[in-house]
Amino acid sequence: MKKSWIVFGCALFALAVLAAAPFIGMERIPLSALWGGTENDARVGILWKLRIPRVLMAFLAGTALSAGGTSFQALFRNPLATPFTLGVASGASLGATVCFFLGGDFAWWGVPGVTIGALLGALLTVLLVALFAARAPAGATTATMLLAGVALSFFFSSLILFLQYLSDPTQTFRILRWTMGGMANVVGLDEVLLVLPFVVTGCLLVAYLIHELNLLLMGEDFAVSRGVALRGVKRTLYFAVSLMVGAVVAFCGPIGFVGLIVPHVCRLLVGPDHRALLPAALLTGGAFLVVCDTVGRTVLFFTTTAPAEIPVGVITALLGGPFFLWILLGRRSGPGEF
Repeated sequence: MKKSWIVFGCALFALAVLAAAPFIGMERIPLSALWGGTENDARVGILWKLRIPRVLMAFLAGTALSAGGTSFQALFRNPLATPFTLGVASGASLGATVCFFLGGDFAWWGVPGVTIGALLGALLTVLLVALFAARAPAGATTATMLLAGVALSFFFSSLILFLQYLSDPTQTFRILRWTMGGMANVVGLDEVLLVLPFVVTGCLLVAYLIHELNLLLMGEDFAVSRGVALRGVKRTLYFAVSLMVGAVVAFCGPIGFVGLIVPHVCRLLVGPDHRALLPAALLTGGAFLVVCDTVGRTVLFFTTTAPAEIPVGVITALLGGPFFLWILLGRRSGPGEF
């Protein structure tokens, strides 16, 4: 019963954040802008074309990253596993970098070329990790998948640095700014509607495998002894999370540490049982990223650099570094739990 109330509290927190965040910013938006008004036409446009789509995108991104972190930490039985562990972020960043380097200022069906390049890079990474893991002598175990992802991540990062070195200052700045992650380019609901199917499908597949995730916490041998089709579960989780996170990274850039911070905080609140942990992480992750993005776009309001903003990826990195060290040095885990 206590866990149910905590999840209910997470839902209330998420609803409160979603309701308040669009009205917070450098330009004060009255509540009446929700239904328009002749004197508020400019503010109505800001609210419906900029603020609300940006908040919704941040919520979707936080939800996807939290779902990925929760499932990967169970799959790898590693408290430091994140959605970017298998190189999806690096692959997407490489795809975007190639587009910037080639001057890919085009759009296809309204989707920017950089976004398409990032999504193709993420998909390429997913396929390469699956291929290398399958061809490894040990087979497609979690260890080989992890090593393949880390190796590809390092290789793609080196290619990004190489292309940055060859780029002119303008291209270098655009590459650097994109790799910080953020919601500044979200205008209107088109991007939100494109990302929504990936996030919903990925979250539903992860939720469908909640029982298997609980068994995987006890080890692969224990899960197999309880009838878990280990290879199928691994592949489903891997592809579902990777495609979901790849879509988010393609539109928002790499936003780190959300999939590390939120699952751990929720695990402290509701325990390791994914029946409570997953919904709590989904709700809290979305709200957490909305709060970080709101802070990023308002914290410089009283400085001489206004109306500049801090990319949300910088905010999460500032929070994630100390949190990572706290997990590494301060936590003790027993069998089957983090």
